[in-house]
Order: sequence, then C-alpha cells, then structure tokens
Amino acid sequence: MIIGVLSLEFRLHGNDSLKGKRKVVQSLKTKARNKFNVAISEVDALDVHEKIVLAAVTVANDTNKVESRLAKLLGMLEDIAPAELVNVETEVFSNTD
Repeated sequence: MIIGVLSLEFRLHGNDSLKGKRKVVQSLKTKARNKFNVAISEVDALDVHEKIVLAAVTVANDTNKVESRLAKLLGMLEDIAPAELVNVETEVFSNTD
C-alpha cells in the first residue's frame, strides 16, 4: 500500500472575508475530488482571510501511480486556483510489511 500526501499553501490576495475564502476552498476541493478521487481538506489557517492550506491524500498499490496522480492534481490546482501558490510539499509513504 502506497500513500501519497500533497500539501499546498496559497495566498489569496485582496480577499477580505472568510465567506470569499470558503467559496474558493470549496470550489478547489470539489474539483479535486471529482477529477482525481482524492481526499482533500483545508488543514490550517482556517480563520485567516488571505491564506489557504490544503492537504490531499491518495492511496494506490504503485508508487508511480501515486506520484503521477499527485503531480496531475498539483498541475490542475495551479491552473484553476485564483490564488498564488506559495508552498508545495509531497510525501509518499510505503507499507513494507
């Protein structure tokens, strides 16, 4: 079992409300789930108007499949996000039992 985690931090310049931020977050999460069937959630800075921190998780039986899915997800989110991507971290975990 291979588990991949993609952590992303965005800056939402000019946003002055949590309502506006939540609209952007919900749109990104829905599109990621629908296209890539990943679990995705806002994981930090929940009450900060101009910062979005998301984490997406996927599971497969092949490291290449996990890495490919996360790379494609990253590309899509970079393309559609109305915010500046300021940090990306990818981690892949393997169960070697």
